Amino acid sequence: MRHPSWGVVPPAYFIPDHGDPHFHQLSEFVLGQALDDWHYFLVQAYPIELAINLPVSFLEDLDAIDALCRRMPRHPAFGGLTIEINGTEILRNLALLTDVTRRVRFHNIAVAIDDIGAEWPSFIGLDDFPFAEIKVDRKFVQGCADDRLKRSVCRSIIEMASGYGARTVAEGVETRADMVAARELGFNQVQGFLFGRPAARQKFARSSLSRPLAAPG
Repeated sequence: MRHPSWGVVPPAYFIPDHGDPHFHQLSEFVLGQALDDWHYFLVQAYPIELAINLPVSFLEDLDAIDALCRRMPRHPAFGGLTIEINGTEILRNLALLTDVTRRVRFHNIAVAIDDIGAEWPSFIGLDDFPFAEIKVDRKFVQGCADDRLKRSVCRSIIEMASGYGARTVAEGVETRADMVAARELGFNQVQGFLFGRPAARQKFARSSLSRPLAAPG
């Protein structure tokens, strides 16, 4: 968030607690802004993949879920929305989120397990696994090029995801060595400051059009 006096304010300083009555309103705002950005990129540059973080409390509201489904763009270029939920929160609310994930998939919405860490073995052997993506916490990705234990954890999570038919994302990639290691391990995608930092949509559109990102061969 950009504040006129404080400058760029990190999310940890303004995201309310789960029980805060304003959390739902903030989630609605983020969703609306994300969809607005998608339309902007469609016109100014190209369609983008869209993913946002939402709290479990938002997905407990059936009316909110129905409204979310109705807001999805009908444009043929829309590739869908991915909702990212922290891995620990998914385990705490597994039945609810399994049901929600199956409910929204018919409206081009997928749910991803975000920041999966030490809790990853708890997902092994689930009879019902509707989640489309697993994002591995940066603490297991950063330095994995030189850390055998981190590579072993990443490889195990990738194998688990493959068994469920889910794609994998390496979070927090900041060095070329970690990017190369992530590719060698078999991650489907990588994200991190190595490729760019958060930017206003106008600046991001300009930079991405003038300097396409390509992974080295």
